[in-house]
Amino acid sequence: MKIAMVGSGYVGLVSGACFADFGHDVVCIDKDQSKIDRLRDGVIPIYEPGLDALVEANVKARRLSFTTSLAEGIRGAGAIFIAVGTPSRRGDGHADLSFVYAVAKEVGQTLENDAVVVTKSTVPVGTGDEVERIIAASGCKHKVSVVSNPEFLREGAAIGDFKRPDRIVIGAEDEFGRETMREVYRPLFLNESPILFVSRRSSELIKYAANAFLATKITFINEMADLCEKVGANVQDVSRGIGMDNRIGSKFLHAGPGYGGSCFPKDTLALLKTAEDYDSPVRIVEAVVKVNESRKRAMGRKVIDALGGMDAARGKQVALLGLTFKPNTDDMRDSPAIAVAQTLADAGVTVKAYDPEGMELAAPLMPDVQMTTSSYEAIEGADAVVIVTEWDAFRALDLKRVKELAKAPLLVDLRNIYRSEDVRAAGFTYVSVGRD
Repeated sequence: MKIAMVGSGYVGLVSGACFADFGHDVVCIDKDQSKIDRLRDGVIPIYEPGLDALVEANVKARRLSFTTSLAEGIRGAGAIFIAVGTPSRRGDGHADLSFVYAVAKEVGQTLENDAVVVTKSTVPVGTGDEVERIIAASGCKHKVSVVSNPEFLREGAAIGDFKRPDRIVIGAEDEFGRETMREVYRPLFLNESPILFVSRRSSELIKYAANAFLATKITFINEMADLCEKVGANVQDVSRGIGMDNRIGSKFLHAGPGYGGSCFPKDTLALLKTAEDYDSPVRIVEAVVKVNESRKRAMGRKVIDALGGMDAARGKQVALLGLTFKPNTDDMRDSPAIAVAQTLADAGVTVKAYDPEGMELAAPLMPDVQMTTSSYEAIEGADAVVIVTEWDAFRALDLKRVKELAKAPLLVDLRNIYRSEDVRAAGFTYVSVGRD
């Protein structure tokens, strides 16, 4: 089947490359000429392990191509995926659907054959209804089924998630849509990947509900970590103890500086706005959003306290290791490191930082931070070393070398990636989250 993927960002490019690897003929479409030119030259605009090789192989096999022309890209396509951005709308937190609706209008004006239009972007409940209306109002004379097919990709593990998914959710209102989507995902039938067919509105809500639930788990264990510090318990023991209950599960129960990234912050806000519009408040999610935002700056204050308080911290130097919101990505969106660095800078602390992939995107977001070329360059002369993102490169630092380079042997581990006894045995003062 020919598949058109409108939008060549994170979701569109990963999905397009994976569909091509399944054997489909995929055209990725983007209005950004420079991005398309780079993709044609084999330059991948995002960091995702394995994506460069996957794109290269499928371009070479002529199953994957790139264009700026939507009319050209969708010509003859049986499925047209909309995978454009839906950021939080400035000022009110609603999802900005202008890109989705613009694509729907152009598809309706240029479509030359029957097709299924699939919203892959994360969109509020009812968006598919509006997409359907826009296509019809644009004068389209062909049979069109509008389907919801949310993505559940983890940055840093997206290719594996796409090819070996927990589930595939498809919201369709007619058999044409359902049958076309069965054909799109037919290669995964061999892996017995579960496909859940639901209504379009249910599918749209599933994505938001899933992300809100995971954000709630993260926020819950972070609050338990704070309580552990007060009562003398170990949050990692608590996490293991409750995670062994299969009704709860162990994933997303790792205490840290709060969630960030491209999904959880904007999707929880969008869910709140949807609930508000329908006069059905979701109080738990409201609390999650509030607690998570306050936690990021609280982690900055935790570092300041470790330095001896506000007065003692002023004029000192801190090494931040890790800037992206999670490892194995260059994504800086809503990264806790931004708030941690700003809190430190506001307190008069000099901040030097290193991240394996994120510094180019981090630099304009963190103008007060000095970017370095290695962990050890950031550590040199530091009064405290702070681990913000759990990159593998930070899991086995040479503590002897760290102690020699740093001005003071203080390690603040906001991801709990070290054993306290090992760090203290190396002569450090060690501060972690939810542990002694």
